[in-house]
Amino acid sequence: MNPNVYLARQELLKQLELPVSKADVKRLQRKQRVKLMIWELSMGSLFFVKRVVDVLASGLGMLALSPVFLGLMAAIMIEDGWPVFYSQNRVGQNGRVFRFYKFRSMVRNADKIKEQLKEQNESGDGVIFKMKHDPRVTKIGRFIRRYSLDELPQLFNVFIGDMSLVGPRPPIPSEVAEYTLEERKRLHVKPGITCIWQVSGRSDIPFKEQVQLDVQYIRSQGIWNDFLLLLKTIPAVLLGKGAY
Repeated sequence: MNPNVYLARQELLKQLELPVSKADVKRLQRKQRVKLMIWELSMGSLFFVKRVVDVLASGLGMLALSPVFLGLMAAIMIEDGWPVFYSQNRVGQNGRVFRFYKFRSMVRNADKIKEQLKEQNESGDGVIFKMKHDPRVTKIGRFIRRYSLDELPQLFNVFIGDMSLVGPRPPIPSEVAEYTLEERKRLHVKPGITCIWQVSGRSDIPFKEQVQLDVQYIRSQGIWNDFLLLLKTIPAVLLGKGAY
């Protein structure tokens, strides 16, 4: 059962007060079952529509942006050679690990160098690793990271169903290993390319606040809210605030 449906079911069941008679019990149980049925149908419809939108938008997006893809691939090749893509294991919905794709914005041995830079981590919460002036980032990498162009290959992740256009950003397994139970709530839905904190300051927002915003999104998610977040993503990307 989808985690959102399960949580909603539990919340509704908690609302059931013990009545006086057996007739009241049956009446309230029937009412409860109807509420649960309506909720499950509405959630199922939401996920179906969201998946259709994801497939159509990501497919059309990859076609429309194919010249941009080719231009970025050439620029990365010229500066730092092959490979032009960077792939990494990320944790998705319900803890499922999938292969995550980006344009490579760092030197080829960036993961090994990261171990030497851990003491310079500027993320106050310590769970995620962030540096404003990360020496591993290439020249073209700084440009594509500022305008989130390195994220474009994730349209493929959306198309095949690993991700959604809107949802919490997918963490790496080592980060999830340090999550508290509250922080694991981020994994209740499919991860996305953009989310609330992505349009509210990106890396400038502390990790714990990112989690709070992700949980807020999960509780209030809907097609209209997703549409608004996608619209807000455009100026956030153009301004490049919090991107590094």
